[in-house]
Amino acid sequence: MPRFEGSLRKMGARLGAGSEAEVDYSMRVGDACVPLNPLLGKPVSLTFTGTIECIHCARVTKKSFSQGFCYPCFQKLAQCDRCIMSPELCHFDQGTCREPEWAETHCMTDHIVYLANSSGLKIGITRGTQVPTRWIDQGAVSAVPLVRVATRQQAGLLESAMKEHVADKTNWRTMLKNAQPEIDMHAEFERLAELAEPAICELQEQFGLQAIQLLDGSAVQHINYPVAQYPGKITSHNAEKTPEIAGVLQGIRGQYWLLDTGVINLRKYTGYQVSFSF
Repeated sequence: MPRFEGSLRKMGARLGAGSEAEVDYSMRVGDACVPLNPLLGKPVSLTFTGTIECIHCARVTKKSFSQGFCYPCFQKLAQCDRCIMSPELCHFDQGTCREPEWAETHCMTDHIVYLANSSGLKIGITRGTQVPTRWIDQGAVSAVPLVRVATRQQAGLLESAMKEHVADKTNWRTMLKNAQPEIDMHAEFERLAELAEPAICELQEQFGLQAIQLLDGSAVQHINYPVAQYPGKITSHNAEKTPEIAGVLQGIRGQYWLLDTGVINLRKYTGYQVSFSF
């Protein structure tokens, strides 16, 4: 039985070519990168040792913060600041960013405001370089870019302005049941583009015409996941309470394993020391 031991990382995900492509997943444990799609329909086992290492400094920590960090790193790293979750609160221009050099490459760069169908229509933001990875991580079955902006803050400001018209959260239980409604993404693009026009114009006045660009003619990306069977009832595994998790791998969507014994969000346990076997 193959066995891999080490620190757990978020699953790797690569989308094949074409508008109806399927996601290829890989399991990252320590230095190993194990293809997961071939394991569909087979027994897998994940044992948590109880040790957690910070994914930034490798310090052993009793508790993980912000999906993989020790408390000192959580307090000092820009990627753990509240403006990452609420980008409209960006304070880079005030000179108070925790890590200005990191922000230059991660925040002060092109971002996409997009529409996606994960558990229903939602709006979201991501760096231009993270398309379509962000959509896959959220379990979206379809997505379309709406607006390109010059910074993360601008993306957050537009997203906030649109929250009264469209949700910005995914219902993970609905997503894992594959119960999202069918949505005409082209029609929703047109509808939301019209509703977004006042906010876009306001941001263009503030930041310049070139900084905020509506992406007319964007193609809809449809995403298929390697799932043989979706659960009818969601039972969630908790590694803190049950460190040995095993079952038949029935599918993968977002950053979740769908086992015949329950579902588990692997990204939640980034930095945890595990033993993975199949």
